[in-house]
Amino acid sequence: DRVAVSAAGRVLSFAELDARSDAVAAGLIARGVSAGDLVGVATARSVDLVSAILGVLKAGAGYLPLDLGNPVERLSFIVSDAEVSVVIGDASSADHRLWRQLPGSAQVVDVEELAAQPVSGSWSPVRVPADARAYVIYTSGSTGRPKGVEITHRDVVTLMDAAGGEFEFSAADVWTMFHSYAFDFSVWEMWGPLLSGARLVVVDRELARDPRAFVDVLVDEGVTVLSQTPSAFYQLIDARRGDERPLALRYVVFGGEALSFDQVRRWYEENPSQTARLVNMYGITETTVHVSFRALDRDAVAGTDASLIGRPLSSLQIHILDDRLHPVPEGVPGEMYVSGGQLAAGYLRRPGLSASRFVADPFAGDGSRMYRTGDRARRVGGDIEYLGRNDAQVQLRGFRIEFGEIEAALLAAVPSAAAAAARVITDAVRGDQLVGYLVVGAGQDVDSAAVRSAVAEHVPGYMVPDVVVGVERLPLTANGKLDR
Repeated sequence: DRVAVSAAGRVLSFAELDARSDAVAAGLIARGVSAGDLVGVATARSVDLVSAILGVLKAGAGYLPLDLGNPVERLSFIVSDAEVSVVIGDASSADHRLWRQLPGSAQVVDVEELAAQPVSGSWSPVRVPADARAYVIYTSGSTGRPKGVEITHRDVVTLMDAAGGEFEFSAADVWTMFHSYAFDFSVWEMWGPLLSGARLVVVDRELARDPRAFVDVLVDEGVTVLSQTPSAFYQLIDARRGDERPLALRYVVFGGEALSFDQVRRWYEENPSQTARLVNMYGITETTVHVSFRALDRDAVAGTDASLIGRPLSSLQIHILDDRLHPVPEGVPGEMYVSGGQLAAGYLRRPGLSASRFVADPFAGDGSRMYRTGDRARRVGGDIEYLGRNDAQVQLRGFRIEFGEIEAALLAAVPSAAAAAARVITDAVRGDQLVGYLVVGAGQDVDSAAVRSAVAEHVPGYMVPDVVVGVERLPLTANGKLDR
């Protein structure tokens, strides 16, 4: 009878969530969904978002989150690439343009309609093998097209089991689902409370973008476990300034991008009475949300600007290797590889790409794999310091993006341009800024606002450059490669 999930004034107990997700599962099976299928989820951030996701899993299928704030072209590609035949929507998405681009055999069903249907007393959830696909999340692709990462039930259970040894979660906790459910941080935010009997507060999309209003949520709901990308946390610090209301926070968990210890020091300075434990957790979609654990306190962040990510979770190993896959000495930068029990099954229908990123683990000797992250790091006194990306991929405001996809969108927006490039620069006032470059003729101007608007038709908002610059040519390295 305890509250499982609340959102926008609606509340579901664990019993009600169980019953509504049973009804969703039975309804999906009646509409032809079979074990192993993928079902699209395109609802608002509501209590029945959780009913829909849980219902998909009870039907033996995997869920494919569709953030309808993304361009229709991108969503249409994802639905087609994943071969989805059923999408769960709701009243908020009833008139979305995506539905007019679905294949003729695809169905769009309303979650309220599914959840309200009676369920036979003999019905029971489909038995699901541990290595069955639980969800597919699409991330940015270097070829200009997003790619789907396949995560299994075993991966998620392993994550929660390993993380459970690092935290003291309880049924008395209150968590928030702050992030888009198309961002894998939401997997942690949703299953953390559900698996520990705690309460999940689903935060509305617009509310999540208003830091001051979000502070009200933290106070009014008595939130104890908060997950934040560093960029969102920095805004929260500013919004919290001058607000003397006490917070119930026990944990603040960071992930999604490099954490500035200078900003963490600012939190401690401006909130001296707060006792929440801050935890930095490096992770990537292909390794099921979190890889490492690094508890922070005032002493830990004093006198260093390094982004320390700590040690791997008990289910994983982190290797820092050179170009020949040999471990590098202490203090020497190398590329991070991750092995262990949370690695994704691979990329959906991308065997070549999967083979290039999920490689044989030379340290295991049992045929297991390790994931090549493309991130640089070094070991420092028993800790690991994150040093940024090793390629054209970057973490920006919590999202992992490929510059190739942005560059393809820039060229689509300005077909007359000879070439395009993108990079991230760090401004002392504005933080990380995404800049797009277009090669245009000498003396030609680029209408930055118009190009940004056109690019937004091809990629999600977080991949639209903050500014677009016209250049005569792109700089190259001595080897003839783009010099970002």
